[in-house]
Amino acid sequence: MRQVPNAMPIATDASFLKRIPKAELHCHLDGSLRPATLAEFAREQGVPLPDHDPEAVRAYMRVDNAHNLEEYLLRFEVTLAVLQTSEALERAAYELAEDASKDGVHYLEVRFAPLLNVRNGLTLGAAIEAPLRGLQRAQRDHGIVSRVIVCALRTLAPDVSMQMARLAAEYRAHGVVGFDLAGPERGHPAADHEGAFQHAIAHGLACTCHAGEGWGPDSVKQAVHDCGAKRLGHATRLIEDAALTEDVGRRGVALEICLTSNLQTHAAESYAAHPLRRYFDLGLAVVLNTDNRLMSDVTLVDEYKHAAAHLDFTPEELCRIALNGFEHAFLEPNEKAALITRAKSAIAELGVTLS
Repeated sequence: MRQVPNAMPIATDASFLKRIPKAELHCHLDGSLRPATLAEFAREQGVPLPDHDPEAVRAYMRVDNAHNLEEYLLRFEVTLAVLQTSEALERAAYELAEDASKDGVHYLEVRFAPLLNVRNGLTLGAAIEAPLRGLQRAQRDHGIVSRVIVCALRTLAPDVSMQMARLAAEYRAHGVVGFDLAGPERGHPAADHEGAFQHAIAHGLACTCHAGEGWGPDSVKQAVHDCGAKRLGHATRLIEDAALTEDVGRRGVALEICLTSNLQTHAAESYAAHPLRRYFDLGLAVVLNTDNRLMSDVTLVDEYKHAAAHLDFTPEELCRIALNGFEHAFLEPNEKAALITRAKSAIAELGVTLS
């Protein structure tokens, strides 16, 4: 681990980290409810919880004992149970954006699988329109720009993924900017869903893909080579294949890094052992994200602090990571340029000079 004299106290200071203008590109709506809101929804909807005290809910929903990605994902059944109405989805999206804005996030991409929110009769259209309303309201109230990524699921048939790609394309002019494939990787290859990615790309959507978290480098290879992903969710195990790592860097594919959840799923054994530092030093475009604020009990400021404390990231390097987020946002060029300009000005105001 390299030493960075005098950098650590500044880089781990919460007030400094909050002031860094950030873009978060990997954040799940159904993994990011406020504990108090989950408790309230559960009471109102008759969804069982061990305890309805918000702090007890926070502790219960934090995944401390998962052995792998599949076990980590089981906790989502709790939040999905209460996110089956337009009102709940709109409020959850609004509160997520509000909380992100308090973290210094200027731009947020929220992802979820609308197919999982129609169990009680909600239409797919209503399931996607409600979060969009919440995010639009948060932008008016808090100034945070937010967009939606529609997720398909690896465990479902390719024709279902195509349905999600078509839904995403239908709402492209209304705040949906991307398409993603999520869920357990092992035994569920991304290549099976290539047609859905092709449809999304043909209709002007950018694509990301969960890969290299619950399965090895071949998962990443499929996401990039077969599915055309421009960003990779997690990509923790990409580092195991040097040639593929070089290829991903050469293609300019960005890595959506989620430190804490990677420890919880055992994709990484510790913060210090996470490949984020190596990816950054190799010149790959890395971006820090929370993944699931509730299940990981984490804020984006926390993730920046972990990068500084355990992986020796300097203030300048953290600001570079933050700027990567804006540069790899799934936005129209003029919108992206405006956010980048604003971010650079805010970074300059911090007294940080980027090379």
